[in-house]
Amino acid sequence: MLKKVRRKIKTLITKSFKKPKKNPYKPPPPPPSSFPSPPPPEEEPQTMSPPPQQTLRPPATAGPFLFPQTQSTVLPDPSNFFPPKLLSSPLPTNSFFQNFALKNGDQPEYFHPYAVKSSSASLTICYPSRFSTSAFIYQVFVADLAISAAQKPDSPQPHKISSFNDLSITLDFPSSNLRFFLVRGNPFITCSVSNSTSLSISTIHAILSCESNGSRTKYTIKLNSNQTWLVYTSSPIDLTTSGLSLITSNGFSGIVRIAILPDSDPKFEASLDRFSSCYPVSGEAVFTKPFVLEYRWEKKGWGDLLMLAHPLHLQLLSGEDSHVTVLEDFKFKSIDGDLVGVVGDSWALKPDPVSITWHSSQGVREHSYEEIVSALVKDVGDLNSSGIATTSSYFYGKLIARAARLALIAEEVAYLDVIPAIRKFLKETIEPWLDGTFPGNGFLYDKIWGGIVTKQGATDSGADFGFGVYNDHHYHLGYFVYGISVLAKIDPAWGMKYRAKAYSLAFDYMTVGRRSHSHYPRLRCFDFYKLHSWAGGLTEFADGRNQESTSEAVNAYYSAALLGLAYGDTHLVATGSLLAALEIQAAQMWWHVKEGGDMYEEDFTRENRVVGVVWNNKRDSGLWFAPPEWKECRLGIQLLPLLPITEALFSDVGFVKDLVKWTLPALSREGVGEGWKGFVYSLEGIYDKEHALGKIRNLNGYDDGNSLTNLLWWIHSRGEAGAEFGLGHNVCWSRHYH
Repeated sequence: MLKKVRRKIKTLITKSFKKPKKNPYKPPPPPPSSFPSPPPPEEEPQTMSPPPQQTLRPPATAGPFLFPQTQSTVLPDPSNFFPPKLLSSPLPTNSFFQNFALKNGDQPEYFHPYAVKSSSASLTICYPSRFSTSAFIYQVFVADLAISAAQKPDSPQPHKISSFNDLSITLDFPSSNLRFFLVRGNPFITCSVSNSTSLSISTIHAILSCESNGSRTKYTIKLNSNQTWLVYTSSPIDLTTSGLSLITSNGFSGIVRIAILPDSDPKFEASLDRFSSCYPVSGEAVFTKPFVLEYRWEKKGWGDLLMLAHPLHLQLLSGEDSHVTVLEDFKFKSIDGDLVGVVGDSWALKPDPVSITWHSSQGVREHSYEEIVSALVKDVGDLNSSGIATTSSYFYGKLIARAARLALIAEEVAYLDVIPAIRKFLKETIEPWLDGTFPGNGFLYDKIWGGIVTKQGATDSGADFGFGVYNDHHYHLGYFVYGISVLAKIDPAWGMKYRAKAYSLAFDYMTVGRRSHSHYPRLRCFDFYKLHSWAGGLTEFADGRNQESTSEAVNAYYSAALLGLAYGDTHLVATGSLLAALEIQAAQMWWHVKEGGDMYEEDFTRENRVVGVVWNNKRDSGLWFAPPEWKECRLGIQLLPLLPITEALFSDVGFVKDLVKWTLPALSREGVGEGWKGFVYSLEGIYDKEHALGKIRNLNGYDDGNSLTNLLWWIHSRGEAGAEFGLGHNVCWSRHYH
């Protein structure tokens, strides 16, 4: 069996795109010399109501099921950073601002385009530079500007997260009268100052000049780092240079906005001037209709709103639904590609739809049934629930999903005789986890943060790969949800009996609504700005959140959609398929490294065809469990589990050829696992079925979540266009619903 090596927690310092149709845009008249005077800051609402039809609902016949409650001994205390009004609701555990709520809250987070660090009653902002080698890329944090009250409090209080939303967080410094509206993709850092507070702006660089406009509402600060920063205020302010690296102000109340002038190029200054008076205070993502995700910002001030879009945004922006203007020449640098200016109060993002089906899209040709059935009979005969040695939620989930695959393959090749044995195995392996009778481990509910943990993880932060501190939840639970979906499909009576418990597992990472009485946070792992998931959980990292296996993330949302198919829940199908589609396109954008592509530096692109771990602030060719040289592991961890939706994840045949060509030499290394080889050969089968089939037939081992049956199904379902299909393909389409 192929096993992951235990991950060690570590802190590391770590195409052209099709443009949306542009709407005619007339620039507004020049802004007034100042903002409208804002009222004193008030607590921002945490959330806005979403369309009710998109909430993942518990079964209508019963209330939501909760696993037995536990008091974890390893989880951090959220009350250090969240006010009491937020502690009564589930809290995010994989968010873009997670570092702000862990330990001292002083590790930076990347907000696009700025890295932001909070400490000692001040906020430090950085427009990061980028360092790269052939093995990794990371953004370097430098304390470019730090903003605080000039009068230091006697007893500085830690910041408070007074509100948060899908695209924003409001950070308060109660002892300094400062509130920061940190909104993803905002070219400005926006601060609300109350009670006539004197400000301090410091830097580790030398200040060359600090000059104001005639109304003292705009200052241009030039540093010896070749940076130019612009400071805009809602009313006149006097900024005075004090020494080489400090600027102070007189007493001030109002709004301060700070922006880097990219490359110190004057051509960007007019746009920053024009949009400086309109500022977002929060941003939410709304599921408006099938396969559309809409961004909406709450804004204040005057004029139009300018935000920044990364390359995947630009690829997905819908001109027909988004009344936006793309400023193609207004760009900030980012580890995720150039961030381009977009003017508009809302964006509509439309990914390419993916088809959620139980079986392969083209089916298996009838002459291939015999070989698949032969392997199927053997694999089903080897199923033995009492022989499972692992108590790990991850590895156990993989074994459940592996068996569930056998049932669907049996349907597809019209060999239903094995279904009863598979059903029996699935019941024997799934029910103990749902009923709380599994010896050695099980699911529990943590009320403090709001989510499922395991018995082992509740007392050991390293158990179950950190599941108890909310690491990898979509991976582990995705496998369980897959197995439950298939069992509910082939045994509807069982599905009805366990529906509430099945939904409870899906709720943990698939809750979409923002209801105050929810038991789980909104989409625990999914990042609405980056449009993919994170897996890092409640662990502090200098480079923010991270994700290794995009394919296991795709599996989680695909499995949730299958759960919707099994229970006739069209809203769950729609939400799961949309998230799976976004995850796929994000993987293709940032994990799949195209030969000759311009996403990453030339050296990194030349040496890599797939990224090992994507961090918010870093790209690493290594894996948590393997060095960069183990290319077969990198390919495999971005491919497993092998499913019908894998067709969409690896739909670019040219890239697949390059990836396999890049990986194959690594298979000659001594000690390469047979399981990893199987994944390489399966991709080879996309463009060379016969050679891949011969290699798969010669394997003598398989990944613990894979099987010979599954590999043969994959190869034999790579059918030619227009080929006729056998009975199994018809079974596939007739059994989407019971």
